[in-house]
Amino acid sequence: MQFLKLLPVLLLFIFSCSASSKSKTAVTENIKAENRGITFIEENWDEALQTARKQNKLVFLDIYASWCGPCKLLKQYTFTDTAIGKFFNNNFVNVSVDGEKGVGPQLAQQFSIEGYPTLVVTDANGKPVLLTAGYMPATDLLRFANEALKRSGAQVKM
Repeated sequence: MQFLKLLPVLLLFIFSCSASSKSKTAVTENIKAENRGITFIEENWDEALQTARKQNKLVFLDIYASWCGPCKLLKQYTFTDTAIGKFFNNNFVNVSVDGEKGVGPQLAQQFSIEGYPTLVVTDANGKPVLLTAGYMPATDLLRFANEALKRSGAQVKM
């Protein structure tokens, strides 16, 4: 009998704990989304160029191969860096393309790509501003990006 009197209180407690954990999960997911690094348009060069024209930004192209070890390191370590993500998301339209599929071979030929990964900054029309190849840590990628912005005359957005 005592148990029946406590049942509503117990149920209320269980449901409030469940709701609390769900709201914490939503907050955690929002924080992760803000700190995920560079946000890329995947495999769609034309969309990247259109977006760059609309937003008056340069395009940052990561052209990679699925089998490439240094490409995987860039994606795992450099592109996920929070500061790099904020800088690139503010200053570039970022696009990632497999150099061996879809539009990739055309872009590899267009930019005379000899190896992977190759990182290219272009204007909104696809004209190259600066190009580099190989793995690089976040500090070097930031220097590369700043040099591209400087060469293009674009204003840096923090």
